[in-house]
Amino acid sequence: ASSKADDRPPLRKYLLEGNFYLGAVIANTLVKLAFRHNALDSNLPQQNSFCAEVMLIIASIVHLGKSGLPQKAMTDDDYDRMMLCLQVVSERTPDLASVFIDQCRGSLSHMLAAKAEEEEALRRDHKSAKVVEHVDDHIIFSHLTKGSDPSSSDDIFDLSMSMAVSGGKKEGIDLSSSKLSKVTQLTGFSDPVYAEAYVHINQYDIVLDVLIVNQTSDTLQNCTLELATLGDLKLVEKPQPVVLAPHDFCNIKANVKVASTENGFIFGNIVYDVKGSTSDRNVVILNDIHVDIMDYIVPASCTDLEFRQMWMEFEWENKVTVNTHMTELKAYLDYLCKSTNMKCLTPEKALVGSGDYMAANLYARSIFGEDALANLSIEKPIDNPDSAVTGHIRIRAKSQGMAISLGDKINKVQKATIKSVGA
Repeated sequence: ASSKADDRPPLRKYLLEGNFYLGAVIANTLVKLAFRHNALDSNLPQQNSFCAEVMLIIASIVHLGKSGLPQKAMTDDDYDRMMLCLQVVSERTPDLASVFIDQCRGSLSHMLAAKAEEEEALRRDHKSAKVVEHVDDHIIFSHLTKGSDPSSSDDIFDLSMSMAVSGGKKEGIDLSSSKLSKVTQLTGFSDPVYAEAYVHINQYDIVLDVLIVNQTSDTLQNCTLELATLGDLKLVEKPQPVVLAPHDFCNIKANVKVASTENGFIFGNIVYDVKGSTSDRNVVILNDIHVDIMDYIVPASCTDLEFRQMWMEFEWENKVTVNTHMTELKAYLDYLCKSTNMKCLTPEKALVGSGDYMAANLYARSIFGEDALANLSIEKPIDNPDSAVTGHIRIRAKSQGMAISLGDKINKVQKATIKSVGA
């Protein structure tokens, strides 16, 4: 069977495999050939005969796409393009001939020139980039130099700057970045056991440094931190039980492994016994710790061919409706790229200017090597400049969790814009 499949003509093979983007390209090319043929041959019957043959080929490709024989069904975009080409060939007006012969070539030349300028600018930036660190320079890890002796650090300037910022270096105090911005409160201040966690995300694992404070006058025995995960997270080992004296505190560390890029939750409770009490074990329920997908997604680049190939291969799609009070198309695109850590692949020159619609491709990659694609299609009435942006965002990924999590993130940042405008 494989040898017979290889013997098929390449064009038929690609169409039977479901590559109907090629069919749309063929239809577009045949329309241009028809216009050029009519410009050279003034015989009306010959023109009609040639255009009829072009329409037969396009109609046959459309019929094949709708027959169910190909491995993948024809997409709506390819179908609309080929039906448009059929209508253009049937009408054959001078304006349509100008669009397909002259203006399409001018747009292609403009796009290639813009791409060449962009590549040249990147080449100039690469040549003008200065060397930040030489090959044989020493590397100083500020997090590893906690000693109070200034000679333990090679960079005296960094040490002086740290002392100036912190107001002097005290014995045993780490001058590294503050952990207060990453602290999550797990219980209330009125609970018998107060707990808060410092969440440190280190690519493939999450370290929870939980501070537990006994706010009672009793001794707590077998005080255990019980954790569970939701999503593609896995608790490495269970924390060991501890004994807390009255108004005492301790730190418990827990490691959580991350396996893929999707939103996750860490939840649990603190269970303890009171010394001398005959009652059942006491339980304090903890607040959930939300693991954001943005901690694992970084902007990335790919070619248009790679983007189109991945768009065809990825089967999980999440369609998000644009819901915002923003009125500028470009401003919404910039806000979306900043909020989702995705990079806009559409050239900047294609986005400048004023118009009533915009289409852009976005791309990002996770630290696990997973790809995330997005196509933004937005518009606004040109006669009402104060109207809000409308449209939709199509997200495609190889895994269902990544597509859903990225869609949830977009919905979340859209609600934030609505609240900020309403406030």
